[in-house]
Amino acid sequence: MSTTPEFILVNAQYDKHIALIQLNRPKELNALNLQLMGELRDALKQLDVDDEVRCIILTGNEKAFAAGADIKQMAGKTAIDMLNIDQFTTWDSIKKTKKPIIAAVSGFALGGGCELCMTCDMIIASETAKFGQPEIKIGVTPGAGGTQRLTRVVGKALAMEMVLTGKFIGAEEALRAGLINRVVPVELYMNEALKLAKEIAALSPVAVKLAKESVINAFNSSLDEGLQFERKNFYLLFASEDQKEGMNAFVEKRPAQFSGK
Repeated sequence: MSTTPEFILVNAQYDKHIALIQLNRPKELNALNLQLMGELRDALKQLDVDDEVRCIILTGNEKAFAAGADIKQMAGKTAIDMLNIDQFTTWDSIKKTKKPIIAAVSGFALGGGCELCMTCDMIIASETAKFGQPEIKIGVTPGAGGTQRLTRVVGKALAMEMVLTGKFIGAEEALRAGLINRVVPVELYMNEALKLAKEIAALSPVAVKLAKESVINAFNSSLDEGLQFERKNFYLLFASEDQKEGMNAFVEKRPAQFSGK
């Protein structure tokens, strides 16, 4: 990035082919203000075009992934102010990231923090993680996907309870509801996220991108449309060097060496 970000830490070489972004407003429990979200958007754009990066881990700290949006920035705003600020264009940009993003969550993931987790592709949680959409308690509703993504993942009943009451759920309940991938002790959640990232980074980058695209498309299409989309991506991969290498390695009973081409 051209300037050093103030509210995130970026390590594009966290591990081989893996980048790490850490939200870094610890005194505010990583509350998501406009500047932080802009820095996150810019970092993801840069990492998305970095050929050395194949997977991205997004995290906060042990106490909080992100405890919500920065309410102080919004409390005095009018509807027209919010319309003109148009903060959700930043979220729209983040969700367009082509490379897989793993959220490593410990502590609070509330409001915008929970929504940011759900914008990622996978979630590894520590046993202290708490997820929630408590916006109703301050007189508003979720605005960055909380009513939509949460309902699609956990179903109407639990989503209604969480959104209408502001209820938090712990890591084990989130796991049972299908919101997260797995729960591990707090001292292991970053290692577990890295382990998953390494598995993905060892595979064909071009196939991973198209596979992510196909899964996301399943939420925005009918089954028949999704199958057609999947099929086109499947055929497209036969133009890649990675497909030739992967299949030849399988036939020759050797590990594949993927180049991302």
